[in-house]
Amino acid sequence: MTYQAESLTQSDIWADSSDMAILRDKLLDLFCQLAYQEGDFVLSSGQRSSYYINGKEVTLHPQGALAIGRILLSLLPPDTQAVAGLTLGADPIVTAVSVVSAYEHRPIPALIIRKEAKGHGTRAYIEGPNLPEGANVVVLEDVVTTGQSAMKAVERLRAASYTVNKVISLVDRKQGGAEFYESVGLKFQTVFTIEEIQERYRQITN
Repeated sequence: MTYQAESLTQSDIWADSSDMAILRDKLLDLFCQLAYQEGDFVLSSGQRSSYYINGKEVTLHPQGALAIGRILLSLLPPDTQAVAGLTLGADPIVTAVSVVSAYEHRPIPALIIRKEAKGHGTRAYIEGPNLPEGANVVVLEDVVTTGQSAMKAVERLRAASYTVNKVISLVDRKQGGAEFYESVGLKFQTVFTIEEIQERYRQITN
């Protein structure tokens, strides 16, 4: 479904709700309408798949971003000092959470992890505010398959002397990511499983 810019009344702006059940339900619909496709695809992991989820269709959507920021902020541990993720997929997610956190009077900075070190200046892997050594950082991801993408962010953050104990994803494809995180001692939480998205997708399209 193609996104159409439109003027909305206040009652149409569902992402402004503080009801997490409503936000989650509407966000699920948005994933089904904009991000989920069925066909023959090759994933970034090299695996072939009969479906594909383009998370950026939702994370860069105005209401999608706001809902994601609200939902993920509610899932962060109380001692979270920053959120971070691997560019490019996590960029709008960590930004949304950080912006919403300021409105919720719980300001949490965002960090973006480069795949390659910056080729100039400080040659840094991590973009964002400098945090105290040992700061607790939660890694965010749009879609988890094997878990390797978010793990790159975890490794870069730990190399910078930050503490990372948790990964939160918007969607878990249930292809080994959760088990991988458990095997390396990371807590893992997801907003949606692929089964939830596929079930709602079929309800909407049939």
